[in-house]
Amino acid sequence: MGVTKQKWARLRAWGAWLYPGAWLRPQGSAGCGACAVIRAGSGERVAMAGYSVEERAAPHSLEYRLFFKDAAGRYISPFHDIPLYADAGENVFNMVVEVPRWTNAKMEIATKDPLNPIKQDVKKGKLRYVANVFPHKGYIWNYGAIPQTWEDPGHKDENTGCCGDNDPIDVCEIGSKVCSRGEVIKVKVLGTLALIDEGETDWKIIAINVEDPEAENYNDISDVRRMKPGYLEATVDWFRRYKVPDGKPENQFAFNGEFKDKDFAVNVIKSTHEHWKALIAKKTDGGEISCTNLTVSGSPFCCSQECAKATVDAAPPCKAANPIPPEGKFPNSHCILVRTSSEKLSVGESRLTATGFVRNVSFLIMLFSCHITCTGPLLPCCGT
Repeated sequence: MGVTKQKWARLRAWGAWLYPGAWLRPQGSAGCGACAVIRAGSGERVAMAGYSVEERAAPHSLEYRLFFKDAAGRYISPFHDIPLYADAGENVFNMVVEVPRWTNAKMEIATKDPLNPIKQDVKKGKLRYVANVFPHKGYIWNYGAIPQTWEDPGHKDENTGCCGDNDPIDVCEIGSKVCSRGEVIKVKVLGTLALIDEGETDWKIIAINVEDPEAENYNDISDVRRMKPGYLEATVDWFRRYKVPDGKPENQFAFNGEFKDKDFAVNVIKSTHEHWKALIAKKTDGGEISCTNLTVSGSPFCCSQECAKATVDAAPPCKAANPIPPEGKFPNSHCILVRTSSEKLSVGESRLTATGFVRNVSFLIMLFSCHITCTGPLLPCCGT
């Protein structure tokens, strides 16, 4: 029996998940791919769904910005001008990819900047990177946001009892392709996880690219459990622990960390879309959020293309990438969270290893390349 294209795609996907970097490389400024063609010297590349992006300043710098254009080459806001739906009849949504899978730079739509370009998050004057909390390498999905949504910080969610986090709703795309930063893809929603991040509701939508070879096999959150056993557990583990290496406590979840199904997730998205509509129509106070847009009918924040172009032209020109600072270099290191004797030993803990036996074996192998330092009740141990 031969290996079909579909089986080979699944094998590559699982191989990439277990051994990141061995099979797939993120496309974009560090590589080349059909969906992310760099035009040399221009800082411009073609994205999916008729959109393109234009880089300004140097990657790995505080000034770096990634601006968006529509199919006609007009500057737009990815937050406000890209439609919520790719196909409303089929509940297919647009997703703006902020962080390609396996990368560490914490990129996000700049909600307070005019035109809302993608930029790297900054904390205490330094660019933010997520650590490799074992057994994960960077972000374990293509991570991004659904446009025209907003988690209102003035609205207490009836499901979580907490107010929104003031951002577009987040998406974890689980398909086999490693997307490019700034790519706009069409996704099928499968479910959601309710993260409580420092007292704020931060929904995480689980979705799959409709163009994925196996997308037709995924229709609800139960299909993820069946097709990718351990992936949802790994997702909870990632969100629970990713801030621990920075000295913060583990994150908490509503519903005891259980995933809600597709219908629940779609309703959450629709609710955040209603909050966004109030925001863009100035019917609610958005605080420092920039609502500048070019296409939203009736919005008092509409601006001209000349104004949008002036905003982009004011940004520094595209430059070669800066060296990654020390806090962003995680190619061969992991933070291993070791529990003390008052808790179960983490080496054999399936919740930490995510995929059971294979990941336990990987854990033992990785111990040979990691330096373990014990510092407290929950021990962040960083390899170099």
